[in-house]
Amino acid sequence: MKYFIFFLFLMLSIMSWAQETKYMDNYSCKECHEQIYDEYQSSAHSQSFFSNTFHQDIAKEADTQKYECAVCHMPMADNLQDLMDGKAKPDINNKTHTDGISCFFCHTIAYVKKSHRYNINIQARQAEGYKPTLYGTLVNPDDSDKHTSTTNPVYTANVCKGCHSHKVNDHNITVFRTMESTQNSKDCIKCHMPEIQGGPEKIDKRSRGHHASHKFLGIHDEAFRATGVDINLSVENEQLSVTLTNKMSHPLIIQAARAKFLKITIERDGEEIWKNYQKEPSEDKAGYFAYSFAADNRHIVVPATATQSTVHNLGAKATKELVYKILPLQKEDKVSVALYVQLARDDCKKVMRDEDVKLNQPLLMKEVVYIQK
Repeated sequence: MKYFIFFLFLMLSIMSWAQETKYMDNYSCKECHEQIYDEYQSSAHSQSFFSNTFHQDIAKEADTQKYECAVCHMPMADNLQDLMDGKAKPDINNKTHTDGISCFFCHTIAYVKKSHRYNINIQARQAEGYKPTLYGTLVNPDDSDKHTSTTNPVYTANVCKGCHSHKVNDHNITVFRTMESTQNSKDCIKCHMPEIQGGPEKIDKRSRGHHASHKFLGIHDEAFRATGVDINLSVENEQLSVTLTNKMSHPLIIQAARAKFLKITIERDGEEIWKNYQKEPSEDKAGYFAYSFAADNRHIVVPATATQSTVHNLGAKATKELVYKILPLQKEDKVSVALYVQLARDDCKKVMRDEDVKLNQPLLMKEVVYIQK
């Protein structure tokens, strides 16, 4: 019994000794990590509820009282649970609200807890009066007057899986899925955080000479988005075969608002004589990749309340052949097969403000051209 009492006393002492890690805002990182800070500022991670108006509109449409998206979009909020419960609103004067997916948040994830609806990031705690400890992959990092540093295996295994794995709504409908439970973060880091020139600190004391890019390259980067899919085509008689190969470690479509589609045209003497759709890309059901959500058999845009869903997708590392019947080709006819992305599908206009309509504009991912000989 006395051992149990001693153990209980010890645990209570530890709990009273530990506290939530004192927050360091993004700008405070710039003093030592200027290049990384500038990279981060150009990334989607730096956007907050207040700077990403499309996200803001979707969040408000999903729930006018609660900001449940805060768990991933405002994760360092000092009143996170109140935001999610509807007891507080996002505050533009609160640094823990405006810093987005902050440097401090990502570098204090101690481990990721798997959960059915969405995974949960567990933040490190610290002793009162002590410098916070930031996690990463550097071996024997430099000393800092702001924090201590240490390696943590979560940064090569699970660091992305807290927010980028999956999201299921209250009706058990998947509204977002990037990673399977068996996957780890290594492929994410290899593609989205490639090693680039420049030491991790402004004063490169150890001459490391390179660091992981914190631009978090993605669909917004023109060169990067061209690398994810290969397109091959062949023509035989009146048949066009288009083969799509997804080289990514995640499905072609991972976000509920986006659409990716094929635009296929045939030109003769500078005039378009054939196209795979007449008005809308979604007419070509085989070449249009997107989620679709419904509630009570009625189509809806915001998936928070969806009770039904479908998705036409191309899985990770998967290949799909699409076959089209076309007009007989003549010499010098030009066949163009292009893959485009819309950051927001056309039907998202219903919940978007005017300045965000640009997100509906198709962005070219990749194009291949064939000239009939």
